[in-house]
Amino acid sequence: VLANHNAPPAVTYSAVIYALRCLVQEDIPLNQGCLAPITFVIPKGSLLNPTPDAAVVGGNVLTSQRIVDVVLQAFKACAASQGCMNNLTFGIDGRFGYYETIAGGAGAGPTWHGVSGVHTHCTNTRITDPEILERRYPIVLRRFGLRPNSGGDGEFRGGDGVIRELEPLTKMTMSILSERRVLQPYGMAGGGTRPGGRE
Repeated sequence: VLANHNAPPAVTYSAVIYALRCLVQEDIPLNQGCLAPITFVIPKGSLLNPTPDAAVVGGNVLTSQRIVDVVLQAFKACAASQGCMNNLTFGIDGRFGYYETIAGGAGAGPTWHGVSGVHTHCTNTRITDPEILERRYPIVLRRFGLRPNSGGDGEFRGGDGVIRELEPLTKMTMSILSERRVLQPYGMAGGGTRPGGRE
């Protein structure tokens, strides 16, 4: 695909095994044996099996999350999550660089509300404490909290996303790699979609 959302097959395998382990009601080992009964059909040159020269930076942090949502939706397990890791970077060439992932909301399930302000699914990062962020970098954290009523409506509400406002104190490059800006996270079993993210 002519974008950076391509994901090598290993990302698909990881996302599928993660989703299946979420669905199983007992502890199972995390190994290749879990995938033995599954047949993957991933056409070469596709989003999930790109050519060697394809850009893949967004595959592990965006596409993996969407694969998880698709598997969980297929089993009617829960509504969509924030759908990505909301990767934020900023820095000044030759001086410093900073990277963080910003939390969002988890989808609701058949008997539970989604959780607000969390990293969902295939993430393993924590955000830097505000005091450390402002001490180490020329930036001020103006606002960081839950985005009220951003979880989808329904008998069981989706988790609310977050608002994170940063003010650079000097000229720098700042970029975000994220999803769910145009196509909102979907609800399930009559639950409403959630508002898309904003930059």
